[in-house]
Amino acid sequence: MLDYLSLAAVAAVAREGSFEKAALGLGVTPSAVSQRIKGLEDRLGAILMVRGSPCRPTEIGARLCAHVEQVRLLESEVIDTLPGLTARAAGPATLRIAVNADSLSTWFPKAAATFAEETGGLLDLVLDDEAHTAERLRTGDVLAAVTADPSQVVGCRIHPLGEIEYVAVAAAAFAGRHFPSGVDGASLQQAPMLRFDRRDDLQFRWAREAWGTTITPSIHWTPSTQGMLDMTLAGLGWSMAPVTLAAPLIAEGRLIELAPHRRIAVTLYWQRTRLAARLLDRLTHAVRAVAAEALKRDAQGTYRSTKD
Repeated sequence: MLDYLSLAAVAAVAREGSFEKAALGLGVTPSAVSQRIKGLEDRLGAILMVRGSPCRPTEIGARLCAHVEQVRLLESEVIDTLPGLTARAAGPATLRIAVNADSLSTWFPKAAATFAEETGGLLDLVLDDEAHTAERLRTGDVLAAVTADPSQVVGCRIHPLGEIEYVAVAAAAFAGRHFPSGVDGASLQQAPMLRFDRRDDLQFRWAREAWGTTITPSIHWTPSTQGMLDMTLAGLGWSMAPVTLAAPLIAEGRLIELAPHRRIAVTLYWQRTRLAARLLDRLTHAVRAVAAEALKRDAQGTYRSTKD
């Protein structure tokens, strides 16, 4: 039988990143948190937490944390059906979800707001690249994810959401300096580029698909969707931006599209654990409903942005 008091301490440290913050949330001393985790590690014969700044769970610790979160979610739903226990409920349940930055900056907030208004549930959003959010599901770090990975995670359900369409943009003055004779492989190689992080390959993919070239330009690192758009407007470099965010700025003349009609898209999916939980069902419904409003199917059955 697992010791859930000790498991709660492991989950709290993994969530907060330190024994001190976990202790505040649990209403005990850091020493008590440490003793609970050490005792559980001794009983299980395995290290559950890597001490550091921040503290991080081991692979086994992460699996146990995921188990605790699922138990907590199911317990909250049982409490909701038993009036005698409702008064003792610790508060609304929290769903830990992985989402990519561009979804968070465009369509996902409406889904989150709909879910919160309808259920009173809370969200703990984990930001990650859409190509890697599914890995959060595989490790049990989250209960659901917006992902570009079409491979169904074991123990999960997968729902196609549609495509985020991207456009290559730059400020007019920047384009005048770096693309005086138009955009081509040679000018793209020389023009500074904005990139989200080391895993972001949208610009390289666009250059290959639109121009058949591989580029290695100077790069400004800007790990924020809105920050990258602001830096592009300031003339720091060219970038790939979601059409929903870039279209109004292009219409206003504040940005120009580097190559009209040469756009790329990333197909997104919603993957969620098969856990039978009402809150997770309601979040899934909200996510799919908002995606259906914000995105449009094409003739092949995939979605394309309607806010072009």
